[in-house]
Amino acid sequence: MSDCIFCKIANKDINSEIIYENEKVIAFKDINPKAKLHFLIIPKKHYNTILDIDDNETINELLSAIKEIAKKYEIEESGFRIINNCKEDGGQEVMHVHLHMLGGEKLKTSII
Repeated sequence: MSDCIFCKIANKDINSEIIYENEKVIAFKDINPKAKLHFLIIPKKHYNTILDIDDNETINELLSAIKEIAKKYEIEESGFRIINNCKEDGGQEVMHVHLHMLGGEKLKTSII
């Protein structure tokens, strides 16, 4: 999508601090972090929401990225949080599926 900010980041039309990349997925630092470490993990292919992902390979690549990033930033033992906001009622602001990965410190108790 030509006006999607995350597509522009994935296509490297917009500079971002990329921390992980493979053929299907790219991850970068959030510009408005809510924790010591706050990354966004997105598929390079545009999907509006997580419900729109139509292939298991993309899901697997997102999960693999989480594991690799946890190792890279040495938070696989201490822990981290993954958040996906889906659609308006779920708080999704950018209509390109993205996972928030937060860690590097003790996080406040979640709402769940």
